[in-house]
Parts: sequence; C-alpha cells; structure tokens
Amino acid sequence: MKSQTLKWIILVALALIWGSSFILIKKGLIGLNPFQLGSLRIVFCATFLLIIGFRKLSTIHLHQWKYIALTSLFGTFIPAYLFAIAEMRVSSSICSILNSLTPLNTLILGSIVFGLNFKRSQIMGVLIGLIGTAVLIFSGNDQGGTENYYYAFLVLIATICYATNVNLIKKYLSDVKPLAITTGNFLVMLVPAIVILCFTDFSSKMNLPVTQHAMLFVMILGIVGTGVANVIFYKLIQISSPVFASSVTYLIPIVACLWGLLDNEILTPLQFLGAFIILIGVYLANKK
Repeated sequence: MKSQTLKWIILVALALIWGSSFILIKKGLIGLNPFQLGSLRIVFCATFLLIIGFRKLSTIHLHQWKYIALTSLFGTFIPAYLFAIAEMRVSSSICSILNSLTPLNTLILGSIVFGLNFKRSQIMGVLIGLIGTAVLIFSGNDQGGTENYYYAFLVLIATICYATNVNLIKKYLSDVKPLAITTGNFLVMLVPAIVILCFTDFSSKMNLPVTQHAMLFVMILGIVGTGVANVIFYKLIQISSPVFASSVTYLIPIVACLWGLLDNEILTPLQFLGAFIILIGVYLANKK
C-alpha cells in the first residue's frame, strides 16, 4: 500500500480510537480516582505491549534509551494523569476540543526548539487558535462550575507534552520501529505507575463492583486507546511529518463530541464558537 494512502487510513483509525478515549476516561473515573486511573492505564498497556513487543526492545540502541525515557514522560506518563484529573471537572467533549491544540504546540515547539521555520499564515493560525482556546475555556467557567478553567489548563499542559513528544520522536527516534518505541516507553513507565498506584487506596476497593466496572473501561483505554494507538501513531509520524501526525486532533473532537452527546453532554453556542475558532487556527497553522 502506498504511504500516502496508508497515512490517511492510520489517521482516521487513530481519530476513532483516541476520540473514544475521552468517554472511557470519564467512565473510568466512576469508581477510580485520577491517579488510580492513570496508573492502571499505564499498567494495562505496559503488560499488553511487553507481551507482544518485548523482543523488539533489543533493536533500541543504548544511546537511544534517554530519548525513549523522554518520550515516555511527555508522550504518555504526564498526560495520562493530567487528562484524568481534568475530566473530574471538565467534560470529555471540551477536553477533546482542547486536545486539538496539539498541532499548534507542535509547530511552536518545532520552531523554537527544533529549528523548523514559521510562515506568516502559521503565525496567524497560532494566534487564532489561542483566541479560540480562551473563548472555549472561559465560556465554560460560567456554567455553574461544571467547567473549571483551572482544570482545563491541565489539558493545555498535556498538549504541550504531546507536542514535545512528537518532535522528539521525529528528530531522534525516526529509525526505531514503532512497536519498539512504544514498548520501551511503557517499560520505563511501568514501575513509577505501580508505585503511584500503591500510594492510593486502590487495594482496599479493588474488589468493589463499581471499581471493577471502571477497571474494564480503563483496560480498554490502556490496551486499545494507548497501546495499539501509540504503535500506529509512531508509524504515522515516521511515514509523514510531525504536524500531519498531530493533526489527527482535527478529527478526534468529532468522535468525542458524538460520544459526549450520547452521554448527555451539551456544548453551549459560545463553546461551539470557541471550538470552531480553534479548528480554524489549527487549519491555518498546518497550511502549506
């Protein structure tokens, strides 16, 4: 299959998988706290990846492990907890829309840190995206406390982490197999995640039906929404570009908002406006 066709197939598949992740986080928080959810997400995913990808670890050269550690930190470890904390106060739909800022941050970091060049239209896109973000976040704070902009800023931090991860992989790990990168990432994260889990009250409530039900959602989130998705995402980065790969966030809000509507989430007209402005900004920032 031609890489041009393959990259679009992967893009759509990722949108479906990651667009469903936000509702899975929301359901997982019914029975688990954010640190338990984040840790279990990593543990489930690490177990799955070590089973299917352990042999690939030998293909990672010794000097590349520092980049594996960095990409694990920024690509999954920090965002796994930030999104779980954020969704305690921010709807899954809003989180998915704010996640659309990843391409903008990829562009900004790529220019400042990794030497990529800005175009005038891209600068305009970044500015428009920031305006849309402000509209979306601060309009949500007026809804009786159901949307808290302090928690929304955690999503913004997560998108900066994702952007850092994308640029690191493209610059330093483009010659490493996607499965090796992903398995290495979760091998690095496994012990810290278990340590964090042990410092919660998980052991005292793991046998409760509500907890086990929540764990089922997190298992799907960890194996499919994190493990499988990361493997094909890294493949997408390697056959395309960092900005194209991160533009999967164009489609993610559509999937996530459909799930949100099915779960009785409602966006106000002002929030729809903010989301539209963000996507306009992302479009301009990615325009060649």
